[in-house]
Amino acid sequence: MSDYKTINIRNKRATFDYEILEEYVAGVVLVGTEIKSIRLGKASMVDSYCYFDRGELWIRNVNIAKYHWGTCNNHQPKRDRKLLLTRRELNKLQRALQDRGLTVVGLRMFLNDRGLVKIVVGLARGRKSYDKREYLKENDARREMDKAMKKYKH
Repeated sequence: MSDYKTINIRNKRATFDYEILEEYVAGVVLVGTEIKSIRLGKASMVDSYCYFDRGELWIRNVNIAKYHWGTCNNHQPKRDRKLLLTRRELNKLQRALQDRGLTVVGLRMFLNDRGLVKIVVGLARGRKSYDKREYLKENDARREMDKAMKKYKH
């Protein structure tokens, strides 16, 4: 579907607040007006997280804005949405969540080449405040090194 602009909605907070251990690409169960709104780029993944209910993985706090041209059948913007993973991946995640301090967070939402919405979820461990400061220092140092390398190349 090359006629759609590239949709890449990220949860920037997730990589700052969590250390991502593993990533999985999951399909999402959506209704018609949700996909139309996502194609317009009207979605946010801030503070999104996943939970298990009856052996199924659900994502919460993904805000997909109401479709402007929707009728009375428009969707609820912050409803919980079911994620589609293989049974093996679901079992692996469920076992991993039994460990203390692990959670599953939404990292990124994108349209694949067939025009389907996919969400990248990550098995994550929360960072302490001193870990966050260390993460910022590493990023700043990496950025400074990249700037210096660009100067010397030109």
